[in-house]
Amino acid sequence: MDKFKDFKQLMLIKRYSPNTINAYIGLLASFDRYIGPEQEIHRLDNKFLLQKIREIVIDRKYAYTTQKQLLSAIALYLREIFATNVDFDTLRPRQPQRVLPDILSLEEVKRILELTSNLKHKAMLTTIYALGLRSGELINLKISHLDSHRNRVTIRAAKGKRDRQLPFPESLKEILREYYKRYKPNTYLFEGQKGKYAPASLRAVFSNACERADIQKDVTLHSLRHAYATHLLESGTDLRLIQELLGHNNIKTTMLYTHVSNRSLLQVKSPLDLL
Repeated sequence: MDKFKDFKQLMLIKRYSPNTINAYIGLLASFDRYIGPEQEIHRLDNKFLLQKIREIVIDRKYAYTTQKQLLSAIALYLREIFATNVDFDTLRPRQPQRVLPDILSLEEVKRILELTSNLKHKAMLTTIYALGLRSGELINLKISHLDSHRNRVTIRAAKGKRDRQLPFPESLKEILREYYKRYKPNTYLFEGQKGKYAPASLRAVFSNACERADIQKDVTLHSLRHAYATHLLESGTDLRLIQELLGHNNIKTTMLYTHVSNRSLLQVKSPLDLL
């Protein structure tokens, strides 16, 4: 990792997000190991470099996003550290077909939360659903970001590098008060053994909760955020407001939920009613 110390410092100075920095350094280090200790990325000729990228993408079965990140990481590294530009157009993946996510119903979310007996785990899943958070936003949520007097929660430097304010539901306050009294976290609202709660552990909490609740749908931890947005839309919340709550830069991203919501479908009148 020391090999990319200067690159990491440069990204910090340019104020890339911590998630992007970690992803880029991780992918560069992985690619560096792949090409072998006798090779250096910046010394590879373009043809050989493209060949090795093609190989690692196929060998490791990189997903669309990972392939894009690898190309971006190498391009930025070569350009900023070695003033070298490489044309990666032949390796850029096509945009995959967007598959509509399975949406958890209100009853399914309720079952997941009710069957989670561990107070800390229940508080984490409830917070994600109640506020529509990304997993990283929950992990980075500090106690100081919660303002029960002004009924707001501040999400700092979220995806897109924007802060946003969210309403603090009374029902969420109740479970968080109980959780805080028992666990007494120091800085972050939810802490692991070494500071921040581990993303893998959080995913496991959700997976185990779904198993207990006998959820048959193809869902991930992010599905709680999808459920939050869809349930808001179905209850009549304006799409623009949902966009702000989710922290989406583009309304097109939020419009995904119009395709999975039952609200408009349920409002369609049968031609029978016209007779």
